[in-house]
Amino acid sequence: MVFSDLLEEIGGFGRYQWIHVTIISASGLLLLCENVVNNFASGVPTHHCSLPANHSLYNVSHVQVDDKQLLKAFIPLDFSGTRLDQCRRYVEPQWHLIATNSSDNISQQQTEECLDGWTFNRLDFYSTTVSEWELVCSLHPLKRMIQTIYMGGVLTGAIVFGSLSDRFGRRTIILWSHLQLAVFGCASALSPSYIVYCIFRFLCGMAVSGLLINGFSLNAEWVPSKNRAIVSSVLSTSISFGQVILAGLAYILRDWRKLHIALAIPQFLFFVNTWWCAESARWLILNGRSDVALKHLHRVARINGKPEMIDKLTREVLDSHMKKEIETSRLSFTVYDLIRTRGMRRISICLLVIWFSTSFAYYGLAMDLQQFGVSIYLIQLIFGGVDIFFKSLAQIVFTFLGRRTAQSSCLLLSAIIIFANIFIPRDMKTLRSALACLGKGCTAASFSAAYLYTAELYPTVIRQTGMGFVATMARVAGMAAPAVLILNEVLPALPGLVYGGSAMVAGCVACILPETLNMPLPDTIDDVEQKWSGRKPAPQESVSLCEGGASECGGVISAEGMPLKEPKDVEEDGLNAL
Repeated sequence: MVFSDLLEEIGGFGRYQWIHVTIISASGLLLLCENVVNNFASGVPTHHCSLPANHSLYNVSHVQVDDKQLLKAFIPLDFSGTRLDQCRRYVEPQWHLIATNSSDNISQQQTEECLDGWTFNRLDFYSTTVSEWELVCSLHPLKRMIQTIYMGGVLTGAIVFGSLSDRFGRRTIILWSHLQLAVFGCASALSPSYIVYCIFRFLCGMAVSGLLINGFSLNAEWVPSKNRAIVSSVLSTSISFGQVILAGLAYILRDWRKLHIALAIPQFLFFVNTWWCAESARWLILNGRSDVALKHLHRVARINGKPEMIDKLTREVLDSHMKKEIETSRLSFTVYDLIRTRGMRRISICLLVIWFSTSFAYYGLAMDLQQFGVSIYLIQLIFGGVDIFFKSLAQIVFTFLGRRTAQSSCLLLSAIIIFANIFIPRDMKTLRSALACLGKGCTAASFSAAYLYTAELYPTVIRQTGMGFVATMARVAGMAAPAVLILNEVLPALPGLVYGGSAMVAGCVACILPETLNMPLPDTIDDVEQKWSGRKPAPQESVSLCEGGASECGGVISAEGMPLKEPKDVEEDGLNAL
């Protein structure tokens, strides 16, 4: 009996699992919101240079003008000639431009920087970090730096919390991450300066990473093999549904401080709810805490309506069935063990490519919603709905066609859509936005597949270290993705070629990985090597299943129950071969 058999004995996917999955999924509702909240918290309102402080002293009594007409005398048009320049103003007022039909050449007029600051339009955003600290024009890179620093925190969290959870437990790290996100989320809303805000966002990013990688793994370790796909899909879909919630919150509040508070406060509730969940019994057993694991298993059996298993499942039974795994777990494991052996090396390299490319394409599409030229709130709502649809569709592929097929198909399809968008004219904004939504949906489904697939490929003794290891590459990609948009100034097609090419390569690499559909989770590195490296299991000692010995059974029986040849048969085979 292996651990998956124990789960079936205590109720399989019973009442406990339903409650457990509901709690973890509910806590994931607002996680992705933190990843993309910068679109709203650091949204760029329409703006122009503030007029000179003494502009009211200029003599304009000879002409009746409104505020919009008055701006023509102070602010030039941008290079497109359709809107006011956001970073320059005239040195001297050009009163003659107030006339609607004026056709004077204004390209030679002397301009200057915004010496008196900027005036921001409050229509789309009441307040953002951009308007708060005037992160526009020469300071505009600081706006993108906020997201880069946040993703740096997510990267650090993947490294730190991935290894810590293998040492201190999945549930412990989830609880800590909820508390950290709640505290520093509120602190972000109260930030007095740009630097302080970036520090708090970094710490929020760490907490989000700890919740994501441990939430998926804790679910996978408490759920039978046949139910893991649907459970992973439920958690992933709840995360996407949070994007719909974000669109509503951002539209109602329109203030970056209030928005951060609205996302942080529920984390205190999730922190309390998660205390109900049990620590991973797999992890407890493999870390020499069988007594605690037994209490959790008894509790699960009782909740699942299997009280008879409480007396049957003892410490001795647990240790005897998990003897091999317990002995292996006494060894210490490091990141090096992820690439030390053939099977682990193959899995780790392929997953690194998949996680990097998925995140690269996803955040390349998701982190600049204002580029689509439509309402930022509407496009966020559409993105969330498309993610939910594609993740639900991916669930069907997970369950019936397998994890490898789902992972590869999502990546290749997203690459095709991104490439197609390159050839769509820039003025066809609706079609370009529709294709971008489809591409993001495919990458979101790929993310969903990656979390489940990774949890099933890595063994329990080093699962969270592995999750943190490959998630590190996703965070590196999340930091690099916005920078690729700079290539748009060189050649508009370049960002699409980079994002699409990365997804295409990853889709092909996914085909190299082994299939894990309906297979029990591996507990040790040896399990991985025997199942997926192509290495044959070590020869096992033969045993006799007859009381009178092998001679009375007509031969020797192997450990697998197959009759082995007698010595005389082996000798005859050798002579025939000669």
